Amino acid sequence: MDRLRRRADFLAVASGARVSTAAFALQGRRRDDNGPVRIGFTVTRKNGTATERNRIRRRLRELVKRLDVIAMRPHHDYVLVGRRAALSRDFEAMLDELRSAFHRIDRQPETRRSDART
Repeated sequence: MDRLRRRADFLAVASGARVSTAAFALQGRRRDDNGPVRIGFTVTRKNGTATERNRIRRRLRELVKRLDVIAMRPHHDYVLVGRRAALSRDFEAMLDELRSAFHRIDRQPETRRSDART
């Protein structure tokens, strides 16, 4: 599993399917290449100070590390968008929500959203 690092990759994933929970939103999109699963993490400034945002990001990374790799589909990119609730939410509950989110995102049709901001 690789990490997403380029802004263009994050924007491409934002056009795919989305599942929201209390602590995070999961975005996913199928790629046309045969590369490994890639995942990115983002937390906006409205979620708190830099220390709080980094703590949210660390919790999200740890969730993905503990998740079964088979939950993620090959040739897909995923982005976890952290929310402030991730600071105080029970870790096991967040892990269950992440598993559920991956199952729900797989059932959504592959639709392209038009982005009016570009």
